Amino acid sequence: MATEPSISPFIELQSVDSTNNYARQLIHDKMAQHGTAIFSHEQIAGKGQRGKKWLTENKGNIAVSIIVKPGPIPLSAQFQLSACAAISAQTFFANYAGDDTSVKWPNDLYWQDRKAGGILIESIIRSKEPESNNRETGGSSWEWAIVGLGININQTSFPADIPNPVSLKQITGKTFEPVELAKELVQLFLKNFDELNSTGFESTYSAYTNALYKKGKVVKLRKENRVFEATIQTVTPGGRLVVEHGISEELEFGTVEWIIG
Repeated sequence: MATEPSISPFIELQSVDSTNNYARQLIHDKMAQHGTAIFSHEQIAGKGQRGKKWLTENKGNIAVSIIVKPGPIPLSAQFQLSACAAISAQTFFANYAGDDTSVKWPNDLYWQDRKAGGILIESIIRSKEPESNNRETGGSSWEWAIVGLGININQTSFPADIPNPVSLKQITGKTFEPVELAKELVQLFLKNFDELNSTGFESTYSAYTNALYKKGKVVKLRKENRVFEATIQTVTPGGRLVVEHGISEELEFGTVEWIIG
């Protein structure tokens, strides 16, 4: 039976450029432990997917990075960790915001048609030297993963270039304590990660596909210069989005853009 994980050590910072950068430095300095979480009240140069910025209003939101040892998850199956992080954020947020909470492929946190949070996972990969008498023992080793989670909690005013943000306060009308919520989120993620390693991907994958944003609905997508409508079907165990538009098509992350609104 899986043991209940601890969120310790939990490092609380007042301000930082990026919690993911801080986590990476801990790994570089050989000070990292599996489960170490870095929370900051303010993040002034946070990173989002595909080079985008993720800024955090001072004392308003969750900006936390969790350092994990990937364990038995192979480097070729990184989507399993991404799905685990996404469903952890979705479950956490839904506990406060309700059933309108979903995961927009690949790992954005959505409430109705508005973005409540995002996830950025960075991997530390080492090249393995082959043994002198066995050329096949080389390759790459997935040493560490940094799971960065940014979730809007108390912020009610957002920059104009963010098209569809929403926070927990806007949804519920309540003010929350971001540090305590971050600890709750970290504990939930570590529990789910432990179960993923112990029992395999099936349960995580089922939860992810069940929480998929716009599943079974027609959406508008852009691929290169082509804009088209398609029905969201599912996501493959390898992380490709499956859509139907006369034919079934599997889309790789980074090759397609959602058009919302």
